[in-house]
Amino acid sequence: MSPAEEERSLPLPERWPRASKFALSACAAAVAELVTFPLDLTKTRLQIQGEAAGRCDGAAAGQAVPYRGMLRTAAGIAQEEGVRKLWQGATPAVCRHIVYTGVRMVAYEHLRDSVLGRAEGESFPLWKAVVAGMSAGAIGQFFASPTDLVKVQMQMEGKRKLEGKPLRFRGVHHAFLKILSEGGVRGLWAGWVPNVQRAALVNMGDLTTYDSVKHFLLLNTTLVDNSVTHSVSSACSGLVAAVLGTPADVVKTRMMNQPRDKQGRGLLYKSSMDCLIQTVWGEGFMSLYKGFLPTWMRMAPWSLVFWLTYEQIRRMCGVTSF
Repeated sequence: MSPAEEERSLPLPERWPRASKFALSACAAAVAELVTFPLDLTKTRLQIQGEAAGRCDGAAAGQAVPYRGMLRTAAGIAQEEGVRKLWQGATPAVCRHIVYTGVRMVAYEHLRDSVLGRAEGESFPLWKAVVAGMSAGAIGQFFASPTDLVKVQMQMEGKRKLEGKPLRFRGVHHAFLKILSEGGVRGLWAGWVPNVQRAALVNMGDLTTYDSVKHFLLLNTTLVDNSVTHSVSSACSGLVAAVLGTPADVVKTRMMNQPRDKQGRGLLYKSSMDCLIQTVWGEGFMSLYKGFLPTWMRMAPWSLVFWLTYEQIRRMCGVTSF
């Protein structure tokens, strides 16, 4: 048998390992995203609520802001806009995770195994895991930033309708075209800096924590590489990711949702640092943790669903455990 025939006879995961891992992680991410998306929508609404920079006139400043909390906000969206609106923006969110999760997972494993040289069955230094996690998250989010922008803006359409404002988009395709026509290609990457910063922090919590906790348990306890170990590791990763990522997520959401001029420049914030300062100065430090509970309550089940699904898919397809 010739080398070419031997290569064709190999299973797909062995012939195209990175492409296979991209596809498997994208499938697992799509499942996790659809299951937990209503919590993401609730988190976004809570982060925009009471935005000090948007209250430019006296009338707006005098209006009471409905701080209803996570459950009441979710129930309010369902009652006032319809249950289906809890999944408004789900299409670009799934598209975003196909790109984002696929790239970050492949990038992390490549950095961990090939660049930073993790040896099988040995402990991996935490600082190397942090470098790999932050780098992979930043790379993945940069490529996925346009889909994240569309997701955030579409999630706010129901709120605009209730306020009597005209809807900006007719769908995902129209949203992409409108953002492109108004701000050019650069407009699709509006808010990418805080987006990438957030992704780096979140993945330092998610990828780094999951990988470190999982291999610590395997090396130092009687647990084996099964669903119990995956569940414990994912629970830890979801909590750490929420704590590290929520402040950057608030800044990212506000940067992406702000109105823009014809040149694509934001009208409320000059930069992510300006948004951070205005938010803390106008609303207090704890405003950076608006939406923390739904963020955590979303990240925890998202992480659980994703890692359990991903590990099982890898096992069924003959790919080694993460």
